[in-house]
Amino acid sequence: MLRITGGKVYDPANKIDGQIKDLNIDADGKFSDGQCDSRTIDATGMIVMPGGVDVHTHVAGGAINFARAMTPEDHRRTQAFIRTKTRRSGLGGMAPTTFATGYLYAGMGWTTVNEAAVPVLSARHTHEELADIPIVDKSTLTLMANNEIMLDQMEAGEYERARDVVAWYIWAAKSYGVKAVNPGGVAAWKWGGDARNLSSPIEGYNKLTPGTIVTQLARICDDLGLPHPMHLHCNDLGAPGNIKTTLDTLKHLEGSRAHIAHSQYHAYGGDGWETICSATAELAEYFNSHPNITTDAGAVIFGDTVTITADGPWQHLLYKLTGRKWGNLDVENETGCGIVPYTYRPSNLVNAVQWACGLELLLLIQSPWQVFLSTDHPNGGCFWRYPEIIKLLMSRDFRDECIKKLPSNIKNKIVLPEIAREYTLMDVATSMSAGPARALGLKQKGNLGTGCDGDVVIYDQEDDPGEMFAHPRYVIKAGEVIIDDGEIREAPDGREYIAKPFYDPATNDFMRPLFEDCYTMQFENYPVEIERVHGASIHDCKNDQDS
Repeated sequence: MLRITGGKVYDPANKIDGQIKDLNIDADGKFSDGQCDSRTIDATGMIVMPGGVDVHTHVAGGAINFARAMTPEDHRRTQAFIRTKTRRSGLGGMAPTTFATGYLYAGMGWTTVNEAAVPVLSARHTHEELADIPIVDKSTLTLMANNEIMLDQMEAGEYERARDVVAWYIWAAKSYGVKAVNPGGVAAWKWGGDARNLSSPIEGYNKLTPGTIVTQLARICDDLGLPHPMHLHCNDLGAPGNIKTTLDTLKHLEGSRAHIAHSQYHAYGGDGWETICSATAELAEYFNSHPNITTDAGAVIFGDTVTITADGPWQHLLYKLTGRKWGNLDVENETGCGIVPYTYRPSNLVNAVQWACGLELLLLIQSPWQVFLSTDHPNGGCFWRYPEIIKLLMSRDFRDECIKKLPSNIKNKIVLPEIAREYTLMDVATSMSAGPARALGLKQKGNLGTGCDGDVVIYDQEDDPGEMFAHPRYVIKAGEVIIDDGEIREAPDGREYIAKPFYDPATNDFMRPLFEDCYTMQFENYPVEIERVHGASIHDCKNDQDS
């Protein structure tokens, strides 16, 4: 049991904005109305917030392992963790080792992460890696927008069958929801093509278009009662002028819930690399009038990183543009994967526009309940640089200093210099915790209310927000003090959230013969056993309750 007294509490879910308030966490690791005083933390003069929730990151599975293998130079130059009584030795960096991932997230005050892209074919391995990430709780999203069995049902007009297939795959993967990457584009890539707009039929199909996939997959997620809506990586990622495709995509989503992934990469104007410019004002205007849509920014931070995505066509283009080493592969019937190391440079005009766009979206979208702190780790930069982004959001003076380092011809391509808004601590608590928790449907996260998980981060109040958010005084997970004065005191296992949507039991008989045609794996060996999911917390979608 734990009692936290005297702190300035920022709890957006309960509209507590800097109020001095005591918090009690009971023996079950939940916030309680009763007084729990086995241990007391005096947080007088400190800032108290719910633990951070990362709605979109890449921390486990085949793709991140591919990246680790491709970038050995990163392991030689990055932060090392020395083995102690409470932690294992490991490496940080662009693609940190599993246990280092847990240490680094917890060390900033984040207690929950969502692995945003998992092929079912590698889900078993992903769950094993997630089990090896200490401290933080996790969820995963299954890649579905290029799954050939599902696409065949949509092509045939069999919506109910397509819905059952999606539900079957989610439960087979033991995941939490659906990730849609470049809908139809990765399937077309297997034929040497792409899907750059929403109205043209996909190569290999007669009439199925990306727009149809977007509309029907969003509806399927709603009909299945998934706690998180369709998590969408739009078509035409990273290309100049792609704002037209993004806005067209959003129109296809009218009436449905949806979460737009790494929206910075989908907010460009211009008609070529020399004319690329920010189109974030148009995108923010749409979000500001459509509260049912959420997004993570996918903000870019200057420096070295490695890009990882299921969007194979884009990764091939990035390789052609940079000449860097790369990897690209097909994941059988399901999706693709591409890896390209990359360096974002402030002297590069395109990179400068990208850096500005991420910040612009976080500042121009009015509600922090709709736009969340992310770098699409590691694509836009490493997650452990979040405090730097927070400082940019909270200090216009710091932003202006950084803008001065950009190319002189950048100002007519971005709107960031004109934005006066500065985030408040309440805005930060919403964008880093309460907002993403609500978007994920994790009602017990990002919330300091009675009965919610006792995940708390406590900061010494400092003038420099970058320093403050980089070094919490305490991090508490389920009522247990994990970080104390910068030191890891405990490294407990986290739990994993999965969803169980309903599907027609006859779907098993429908799927079984298709495996003979589509997969190298036997049908019986394909679904992940529930025993493989360590600390599973199952959301029963049919009954809309946790079990």
